[in-house]
Formats: sequence, structure tokens, C-alpha cells
Amino acid sequence: MNIRITHKWLLEYLDTNAAPVDIQKHLTLCGPSVERVDKIADDDWAYDIEITSNRIDTASVYGIAREAQAILKRAKFDAVLKPFSAPDVKGTDELSLFIEDKDKLCNRLLAVVIDNVNVLPSPEYMQSRLKEAGVRSLNNLIDITNYVMIETGHPVHVFDYDRIATGKLIIRHAKKGEELITLDNKKYKLNEWDVIIDDGTGRIIDLPGIMGTANSVVTSKTKRVVLFIESNDPTVIRKTSMTHGIRTMAATYNEKSPDPEIARTALLRGVSLLTTLARGTIASPVYDMVEHPKKEIDLSVSVAYINSRLGIVLTQKEMTEILFSLDFKVVTKNSDIIVLKIPTFRQPDVSIQEDVVEEIARIYGYYNFPNALQPSVYVKQPKEMEDLFVYSHKIKLFLKHLGLHEVLNYSMISKEMIEGVDMAIEDHLNLSNVMSEEIKYLRISLIPSLIKNIKLNEGRSSSINLFELAKVYLKTESEPPTELYKLGMVTTTSFVDLKGQVEGLMSELNIADYQISPSTNPLYAPGIQAKLSIGKTVLGEFGQLKASLKEKNALVSEVFAGELDFSELIANSKPISQYIPVHPYAVIKLDTTIEFSAQKTFAKFKDYAFRSSRILSKLQVVDTYKNKVTLRLYFSSPKENITEETAKKELKLLLTA
Repeated sequence: MNIRITHKWLLEYLDTNAAPVDIQKHLTLCGPSVERVDKIADDDWAYDIEITSNRIDTASVYGIAREAQAILKRAKFDAVLKPFSAPDVKGTDELSLFIEDKDKLCNRLLAVVIDNVNVLPSPEYMQSRLKEAGVRSLNNLIDITNYVMIETGHPVHVFDYDRIATGKLIIRHAKKGEELITLDNKKYKLNEWDVIIDDGTGRIIDLPGIMGTANSVVTSKTKRVVLFIESNDPTVIRKTSMTHGIRTMAATYNEKSPDPEIARTALLRGVSLLTTLARGTIASPVYDMVEHPKKEIDLSVSVAYINSRLGIVLTQKEMTEILFSLDFKVVTKNSDIIVLKIPTFRQPDVSIQEDVVEEIARIYGYYNFPNALQPSVYVKQPKEMEDLFVYSHKIKLFLKHLGLHEVLNYSMISKEMIEGVDMAIEDHLNLSNVMSEEIKYLRISLIPSLIKNIKLNEGRSSSINLFELAKVYLKTESEPPTELYKLGMVTTTSFVDLKGQVEGLMSELNIADYQISPSTNPLYAPGIQAKLSIGKTVLGEFGQLKASLKEKNALVSEVFAGELDFSELIANSKPISQYIPVHPYAVIKLDTTIEFSAQKTFAKFKDYAFRSSRILSKLQVVDTYKNKVTLRLYFSSPKENITEETAKKELKLLLTA
């Protein structure tokens, strides 16, 4: 995301002698990238700043001022961070407000009622600053909320108090099919995971963290308002915003998890502006409900460790000065150990020793590190990596020639995808810093992703043939998880086609001693599935997706899928096929039709025939009808000519066994 702020606005919180061009240069070198500086008045400039998703704490005027004071000091400029002008306030009991969050859907909720407000145009400085930030000025009440959001980095909302029917704010999940009309007069049908606020009568008055509704918006007649701030689950914010296509500045901030500790500062700043610019008065207590208060976290790191990672030598004093300038509280236990307290606004980004090294390095200045030419040395790749490269290329090329298309999916999948194949959620590792519910769990199988690929592409082709070669992540008793490469294949044609693709792959890899036998995988339909094995080692299973899973995933086509262990394919493959000399003696070809059953299978017959006969050289399927298979058997001997009579006797022995 990008923010655009003015130089004069920045100077309200940063006392510096650095010119705008200096601020642009040094911020870009050591912190947020200032993509451009535009002169907008004789004495003012506008900064267009790129904010990375892990540094939402810099997506504000105050956040940039805080970064700039640390960076500019190192560049020999005067730079002092000014305190935030948001004095605490005392509430009253003139107007009542009831807030309820039974399901603990918000980590923090703040609210206050302001009475006797005057709806007026905003001051010129506020209008011009909002315009530069890309926000349209509406009136002083709405403008103040946007102004505070850009200034503090936390979204703020305002309701018309008199349009809240019962004076209540009830935070709950939406009921599937419930509808609301947003501020821009668009109607949306909600899902059960969406979080909403109703006024105690069931009437929805807000989609918190994203956009307000038309039935609670302030108007020119508004006299009393509720200033409201909530800290929601960022994954829910993003899912709701993306599902309904409601992309607002508030949603962009909230989905990146702004620091809930800055929320009170934002509320107090909003109160200050409402009482000053709208001439309102505080008419309720200041409500502050915190479910899980965030606290500073201690982290220890040694001077020796930091210098070993930097490749240069800095003193403990230099390191502590840099960290202190970034608002870390620093304690030195001895000449080597630094203990720092990580402020709440930096905890999403700084949690391990390497993060501390990065903070010191960037403020010290990467441009200050000496240049060193790396020695030109050939590094031999481990055999596993070499095999992975060679065989993955070979397999991908072969499957492409069979008509399959390669797909690349995320290694993370959703709860719905896991449940869509009846797998257990607890078998999957879930991410601790998940950005979206769609990518929350590390997959243990490629099948859920391939089924999703089929679902997305149904109707675009009469047949779909896909494959994916990627890692899966299996839980272990200790960290980290076991990582295995799997080959997943899926088709909408037939089980016979999928089986042929698997057998063709075995031939391409020169694997001859494999067996295909019945399996009982719960993913697949009984009787229409098989396992691929070599001796007692199972290479994988494949089959037709069972009917209940087809229905659960709303698939139109029958789906045939399989998954093979890539490492076992490599281990059992041979670089070249075995050469069998062509002998000069005659080959007798005989056809026969055999009726197979669940007990008497083709695989068992084939295995028995080659083990029992010394003159059977080849067996070929000619035709099938129901459970009857016409076979062509080739008889020959590498030592002598055999007669047709000998061949017929051999066939009779095979059929009567």
C-alpha cells in the first residue's frame, strides 16, 4: 500500500532541519521507500510513500515521523519526535451507550458519545491534506475520522447516535443471507463468517473495520455522534472485504493488523478534534474493552551474534543507541548481552534475533557496509537436489507429452478444502501469522488443491488433465515438519486413462517390477481404485473420487485422482532401460478370453503367468467386455524354436491353474 502525506503535516510531529529531498533520500535508503516528492505549494511538499505489509506501523504521519527521527539522526541531521497531541479526557453519564461482544469477535473496542456537534465544512488545512492523501472531503465529522486514521495509523468510525435505535452496539456474526446497504448505497448479502454490528433490534448498522451503513451515517442534521474504534481479526476483515469486493482505506489498514494499543490514542485525538472543530461536548464515559491486552515482549541478543551476522564490528553503545532511537527499551546485562523490550507496534515485525540484526543494519545504513567480491568457487549440489532437478524435469516433460497441464498451487489451503476431502484438521499444521483463511493450513496432500483446480475449470473444457509436483508438510512430534515431494495427477476422463498415465510414467522411468493392486483409500470409490507398489513399498494410490466427496465439492464431472511419492519414484527408477537381445527363433501368438472377478484379477493372472511359464515372453490386452478380457499371449524361447502345439499346452496349463 502507499500513503501520501504533506511535509507540513509531518513537521507537526517531527522537528528537523532536513529538507524534503533529504528526508526522501534517507528514508528510502533505510526505511519506507519514498517514491516521489511533489511540490504542492510555495512552502509545502507531498511525499508518496510505499508501505510494506509487515510495517503497518509506518502507514501514518506519526509512524513516518518516528522512523524519520531515527534515520535522520544517523545521517547527522537534527531530528526530534514530538509527543502526540491527544490529552486524556474525563467521561460523563449524560447519554447511555451499551456495547456487547459476547463471542469476543473484537480484541479491543473503544467508544465515546459526543453531544452538541456542529456539522460544518472542515478547515482548509484539513481539506487540503486529505485531498493530497486521496480522500474526498465531506464534512468536519467524517473528515476528522479520515484525518485521524492517516495521522495515527488506526481506522476510526463515527455513527449518528440518534439513528442507533436502542443506544446499543451488538457485535456478532451475520446470519447467512442477511443484507445491508453501505454508505455508497450498495446492497450486499452477507455470509455467516462476516462480523457486523446491530443496534439491538437486529438492524445492521455497520460492517466493522470495512465500511459503515447508510442507516447510521451522519448527516447535516446530526447533533450527537458515537466515536467508535474496533480491533478486529485481520483475516476476517480481508475475507469479508475480498468476498464482497468492498475495498476501503479502513479495510486496507485493518487487514494488516494495526497495533490495538494505538487505538486509544486515535480515539483521544478524535475527541480532541471533535470538541475543537465541531464544538461538541463529551456526553458519556470513554468505553475501553480489551480482550487480550498486548504487552511489551523481552528479547535477548548478544553483541557477538549481531556482529557475526553483520560482518562488521559495532560497539554495544552504537547498537543500543540505534535500538533506543526506534523506541525499543534497552537494558545491557553485561558487555555482550542486550535485553530489549519490543513495543507493541513492532511485535508483528520483530520477534527473533535476526529481526534485531536487520533493524540495526538498516539504520546503520547498508550503504556504509564495505564492498567485498565473493570468491568464484564451484559449489557441488547435493545428490538429492541434483536428482530432484533431473527427474522433475523428465517427469514434467513426459506428462506434458501425454496431454497433462502442470498447475502450481499454494502450499497453504483452507479449512473448507480440507473438509472437502474428509481429512482431519488436526493433522494439518496451521500458520501462526495467517493473512487469510484461504491460506491457513499447510497441506498434507496435493489432492484438495487439484480438486479445486478441477472445480474452477469445469465447463471450460470437455476433459481436464492436470498434474502438480510439489511439497507436502507432515506433522511431527517436534519441529520442523517432515517435507515430502509428491506427484499429484487428476483427470475427468476415466480410471483407465489415469491408470494408463501411471503405467506410462513407470515405463518412462524404466521401472518394470511394479504391481498395481486393489486399495481401500477412503478418498476413492470402492472397487475403482488401486495402489502402486514395488514389493512391500507403496509408491502411491489412485482412483475415482467417491460420490460423497464429488457432491461435497459441487463437482459436475467424475474426477479421477492419484498421488505418488516422488522420492520413491526416484529411488526405484533406472537411468536406462534393460536391453534384451532379440533371438532368431519363432514367436507363437495365441488369443484367449478370460472372465475376471474380485478374487481372480488380471494383475494376479499376469503375475502368475510370468512366474510360471518359461516361454511366455509378452502378454497384451486386446479387448474388454464387462468383466471379460481378451488377451494375446506371445510364446517363444531364446534357445530353440517351439511349436504351436507346445504353446497351446502352455496356455492350457496357465488357464487351468
